[in-house]
Amino acid sequence: MGNTTHRARISGVGAVTGYGWGRERLWEGLLSGKPAATLRAGFGMADDEPGWVSMIPEGGLPADGATRYTRALRHAAREALEDAYARGWTPGKRVGVVHAAVMGDTAMYPMFAAPAGSFSGRQYVAVTPSTALSLLMAEHGFHGPVMSVSSMCASGSAAVITARTWLDAGMVDDVLVVATDLSATPEIVGMFTRLGVAITDDEPLSACRPFQEGSRGFSFGEASIAFTMTNRDDVDGYGDVLGGAMAHDAFHPTSIDPSLVHVRRCVDEAIESAGIDGRDVRHLNAHGPGTAQCDAAEGSILADVIPGASVFSVKPLAGHCQAAAGAVELTASLLGFERGQIPASPHVSAPTTDALLDGVTRAEPGLTLKTSLGMGGYSAALVVAPVA
Repeated sequence: MGNTTHRARISGVGAVTGYGWGRERLWEGLLSGKPAATLRAGFGMADDEPGWVSMIPEGGLPADGATRYTRALRHAAREALEDAYARGWTPGKRVGVVHAAVMGDTAMYPMFAAPAGSFSGRQYVAVTPSTALSLLMAEHGFHGPVMSVSSMCASGSAAVITARTWLDAGMVDDVLVVATDLSATPEIVGMFTRLGVAITDDEPLSACRPFQEGSRGFSFGEASIAFTMTNRDDVDGYGDVLGGAMAHDAFHPTSIDPSLVHVRRCVDEAIESAGIDGRDVRHLNAHGPGTAQCDAAEGSILADVIPGASVFSVKPLAGHCQAAAGAVELTASLLGFERGQIPASPHVSAPTTDALLDGVTRAEPGLTLKTSLGMGGYSAALVVAPVA
């Protein structure tokens, strides 16, 4: 499965996160070492208690849609495209869109429970999943394929791999990848809290400590991230996706298979498809939600597959953004390639591996492996290189 295809270059980045609207707000927030989460009413262990959660603030253009979801999606996409234009990219005849989502636009949920006739057809169409993407295509005059992918918390990485596959197959000239998740509602966050993985009763840096002692889980986050991807070598950009792979445990609705057979296979195939050796990887950009299962899985990869690599996670800072998680985390590496820094989360307790970076660190030349692990057994892995 050697890499016989062109590299897929990420030439533009757009971001809307709990830190605010725009990729610079995300970068500045990560560099600060302070979580985006704030205490919000209704997110505590009891209905009348506040809880820590990172939500996208109000903003965007009213013309982009009636909900934060549609406004964030189109803002991130527009920012990524404008960024790519500034770096010398021009769209080909066939620009496709791959959108990563899990819960979709939660603003539409009340319509399903409402009596017939409570909402007009126009109101319904405004928040259907297809509409935001159709308006996005119309705004930019794109006519390539459009598809949504859903691989739980691995969705963002799966979307990038799908886009690269389209490019390699010659189906498109360029791809816009968008990963959107604005599902931080008290009901949804409460479900993750009852599962024992989301923590709202403590500050993120205290509750979420990937690869550190005392970690309890993750804080919930929201984001919409966009990447412009192309195979053309004459376009400047942030990084090249050298290879990737996806797999599924088929083991349990929530738990990782403790044998790690398929997680390890996914990583091995990503490395093989990139045409590299595991020892070539310098940094592991971990899924890193701070759960015991994920720490064990990615710790095993770090020790056995990519020895010598350092590891970091931005989950304590940006929050766990579900469908957009992998994309948020990949953005941290891409901006870091350009700016020579890795915005790692700071140590707050004893690390369980000497390879864990402590806060903002100078980026060393080399490849990054991005891993994503989704609830229910979904896994994805990407090998990314800085633009030479």
